[in-house]
Amino acid sequence: MYTFIRAAGRPVTRDEAAASVGISRKLAAFHLDKLVAAGLLRARYEAVGGIRKVGRTPKVYEPAETDFAVSIPPRRHAVLADILLDAVASETEGEPARETALRVAASHGEDLGAAERENLRPGRLGTERGLTLTETVLARHGFEPSRETPARVRLRNCPFHPLGGKQPELVCGINKAFLTGILAGLEVPNVDAVLVPPRHGGCCVELRGTGDEPDHSGG
Repeated sequence: MYTFIRAAGRPVTRDEAAASVGISRKLAAFHLDKLVAAGLLRARYEAVGGIRKVGRTPKVYEPAETDFAVSIPPRRHAVLADILLDAVASETEGEPARETALRVAASHGEDLGAAERENLRPGRLGTERGLTLTETVLARHGFEPSRETPARVRLRNCPFHPLGGKQPELVCGINKAFLTGILAGLEVPNVDAVLVPPRHGGCCVELRGTGDEPDHSGG
């Protein structure tokens, strides 16, 4: 029904939507209203074709002006694209392109972390509490953080995959700079973003309290 409504180029009634997929009007109404609740459609009451008839004005549906994308596991290619676009726009003479990208990634991360800190106002953070706050931020950005020790967070998903497979050194470096920036913006003490061998499609960076020993056990 959603595909039919998008292709119609005009508001669609429940009867039309039901007929497009061969279900009852009542069942169509149920699913249409679910699509409205999800933000995919918008609805209003309108005379079809501008002709007012006796009886209740029918409810019509049309696509909402919102872009949606679903990815499992989560991907955030737009974040990487924003970093690279800003890197191109801010490149300076004599600065290698890779260094520009890392600088911009760190700045993006710090802005994000600072905005979260301003919103939450957590006060002075210790290492463990700071990591807990950082986990919350990273979970919303698709990193799927896993607290492996009180001072160590493994990131089970790379939101920039599979683009990282094309230029792993560059993308992992951007990832590390971005996460380092988030830690700086949140003002989390004594925690580093450290490059590690990724496990089963996980992130190439983990967060580690200073003094926490690296894990050489492999995947």
